[in-house]
Amino acid sequence: MTDGPWTTLRLDRPREGVVVLTLDRPDRLNAMTATMFAELETVALALDREEGLRVLVVTGAGRAFCAGYDLADAEALPSLGALGMLDLQERAARALAAVRGIRVPVVAAVNGAAAGGGMALALAADIRLAAPTAKFNAAFVTIGLSAGDLGTSWLLPRLIGPAATAEFVYTGRLMEAPEAERRGLVNRIVPANELLDAALAMAEQICANSPGGVQLSKRALQANMEVTSYAAALELENRGQALLTRTEDMGEALAAMRERRPPMFTAR
Repeated sequence: MTDGPWTTLRLDRPREGVVVLTLDRPDRLNAMTATMFAELETVALALDREEGLRVLVVTGAGRAFCAGYDLADAEALPSLGALGMLDLQERAARALAAVRGIRVPVVAAVNGAAAGGGMALALAADIRLAAPTAKFNAAFVTIGLSAGDLGTSWLLPRLIGPAATAEFVYTGRLMEAPEAERRGLVNRIVPANELLDAALAMAEQICANSPGGVQLSKRALQANMEVTSYAAALELENRGQALLTRTEDMGEALAAMRERRPPMFTAR
């Protein structure tokens, strides 16, 4: 059951095909724990198997998106030993990879601070909307750790560029919402009281399109961030398009389009 009960998350289904996953530890600014990582991975993998899922929205309860790893838990990290720490790190990585790997678009509604692993979770989404109060921080170097954490060193340079990423993570400074929007870290800023509604409106726009087309578009975008050549990208795209022409969605969409178009635009 994807709907719980969960101790660190909350799932809501505001409309058909759309799930809102809320990090639900507002008293701790939705800070991450080993339990949250386990629940996040379980939920993400279960949602990915839901046939009717079209869009996932991720947000935080209260005034923060996610403050990163809970410092109350972090005090115990040095006692874990190397292999124990590696196990925890890999558990966290699996959770975020599961969110990023969901076959449908993931929209992050960043309602406040997104720090450390919280920022990494926002980066794992396909689209990021931010409240004016949103702020981002990857200050691992200030506590003796590396910004190479939970995909940050791979995803962030692809969003804002390698030089901007280097300056941001080496200084450990905050990035406020306006700068995040200007640099392309977030798609746009939305008034705080409209943030979730804006995310749901975007979800509705996505849901209006072909499920197969959207899913294979996501697969192509993600896979082609990793291929090493234009030729490899074309090969992937060709296979996706060939597959989609065999689906009912395309035939229905073309028929509807022909009915709406003036004769001069009728396909030959």
